[in-house]
Amino acid sequence: MTLNVKERRNKTGTVLVATGEINSETSGSLLQALLPLVREGKPLKIDLTAVSYVSSAGLRTLLVVYREAQHAGVAVTLYGVSEEVRFVMSATGFLDFFETGEAVAAAAKAKAKAKAKAAR
Repeated sequence: MTLNVKERRNKTGTVLVATGEINSETSGSLLQALLPLVREGKPLKIDLTAVSYVSSAGLRTLLVVYREAQHAGVAVTLYGVSEEVRFVMSATGFLDFFETGEAVAAAAKAKAKAKAKAAR
């Protein structure tokens, strides 16, 4: 299986959309795509909706990206994490390193709810 990556840029940052599997054969190209984006210093969203599998090599790649982002002060958010990939990332503790789109959406909803309550 291969991995395809596409970038979408906007005013608030970059979205990298990954499709395929992140494994020992594809993790190097993913790292080459992600590190320059982290070094730009803008928020980065990684869309994993179409990623069906992440191996230990893929997890290492995401860890390198996380560490580089922490060093650069860049927010990295994962979106569309499938149940299978979420299970692997959660079981290994890797999911704790990243914000997920679900967590960001829940926080925004809670903030809006609190703001509406305070406005009453």
